[in-house]
Amino acid sequence: MSVRLHHGEDDLAESHEINVTPFIDVMLVLLIIFMVAAPLATVDVPVDLPTSTAQRQPRPDKPVFLTVKADLSLALGDAAVTREGLAAALNAASDNDKDKRIFLRAAKTVDYGALMEVMNALRGAGYLKVALVGLESGDNK
Repeated sequence: MSVRLHHGEDDLAESHEINVTPFIDVMLVLLIIFMVAAPLATVDVPVDLPTSTAQRQPRPDKPVFLTVKADLSLALGDAAVTREGLAAALNAASDNDKDKRIFLRAAKTVDYGALMEVMNALRGAGYLKVALVGLESGDNK
């Protein structure tokens, strides 16, 4: 004995709505994968940098040398200068030309942080063209 109950039409009605829940789930999984993988893509490798073997560049007529001494004092040319008076001394030495290249040299014992502080002071004074001066290797001719 079987009973068939009639519950309306047998055809299912079409739904015109898009179910975005699976799409959101996939996007969240991809976001998590990229958040985990992105820090692994950066590489921190200790490097012992070699001396420069670049060809000698022509020297400007009147170069402006800023020197960071071993005791972290500054000298512009041959004259000592304070960090507070650096901007005024650079303006005087470069005739207020902010596009003039400043040649920065430092003693070997000056640490990287102190050199970056001087470079930030140069940037703060408006001098963005900075050249680092180093010793040339012996095989350049």
